[in-house]
Amino acid sequence: MSKSSTYIHSFVEAMYNKEQAYNSLPVLPPTIDIETKAILKQAITANKVLAELKGRADEIPNQSMLVNAITLQEAKDSSEIENIVTTQDSLYKAFSSNISATDVQTKEVLRYRQALWDGFNSLKERPLSTNTIIKIVQTIKENNAGIRNTPGTRIMSANEVIYTPPEGEQLIRELLYNLENFIHDDKGIDDLVKLAVMHYQFEAIHPFFDGNGRTGRVLNILYLVDKQLLDTPILYLSKYIIENKNEYYQKIRSVTENNDWEAWILFMLKGVEDTAKYTLQKINTINELMDETVRYAKANLPSRVYSKELIELLFVQPYAKVKFLVDNNIAKRQTAAEYLQELEKIGVLKSQKVGVENLFLNVKLFEILKN
Repeated sequence: MSKSSTYIHSFVEAMYNKEQAYNSLPVLPPTIDIETKAILKQAITANKVLAELKGRADEIPNQSMLVNAITLQEAKDSSEIENIVTTQDSLYKAFSSNISATDVQTKEVLRYRQALWDGFNSLKERPLSTNTIIKIVQTIKENNAGIRNTPGTRIMSANEVIYTPPEGEQLIRELLYNLENFIHDDKGIDDLVKLAVMHYQFEAIHPFFDGNGRTGRVLNILYLVDKQLLDTPILYLSKYIIENKNEYYQKIRSVTENNDWEAWILFMLKGVEDTAKYTLQKINTINELMDETVRYAKANLPSRVYSKELIELLFVQPYAKVKFLVDNNIAKRQTAAEYLQELEKIGVLKSQKVGVENLFLNVKLFEILKN
């Protein structure tokens, strides 16, 4: 360890005590080099794969297919990080039907998805801001949550305090304002490097009583759209965090305790690379299945039933129902029911009763998403 890095390490240790509110959390940008040779090399790789994903997604005829699939999976896994667990089947059924009496966990996951979509749509009118972040957490928690304004919040693990975030609403707002400025201030820092720094800082500020983790993960995706690195919210980062959960928390703590930005930024850049590759593979697999289903249905359905538009609609989400066909002008209600029944006869769909509705599962698509 060099003399300068030893000094920085000692300085951070002197400033930080996990048992006390971290009101001395440094503002952004970090004072040390966050674009080392190793970081820039990984950033080039991650940006290249992300650009490929953006271009590949633009080629899909119906982007709703991919966006629905990825955002629901992101919502499920992001919530699972917070121990809010639901099944794929419950999630897709709830999303596809009008039934409100779903379990509490599924409702929370669907609210995460809604927060992601609301945030995405808000970017068409205004850039990311503290107000965007507050609206995200309010949607996720389905309340009027605001900035923490009372002391006593601690991050615990096995009855041990591992972090005490800053306290005082005014200080928290000032830190969020600094974060907002960092996001939008073009200082020549690579956007994906800024993503890693932004994510750490938001989690360190921990501005809300609850819902910070999920809000931070929504913020990641919205940031990529805001910076035009993606056109739609399709990067599934929660998968990477779940698969590397211990390392994720360890590296966050290492920034706080040791000022170790390089290891954290490299970890997040690798996450962008890996999840972009995963999403590309998912796109290819879904597209191949759709092409295969078009050919199979054309060969096996009565000519009065088959249309390419009908088959593509079955890939917008894994469960279809009569209303979807009617709303998309595929067929009138009775005829739409007959079309779905014909698709079930040839094994493309499988019907399930949910409440008063019949839902038709695209069996192979569901298997792709589930896996």
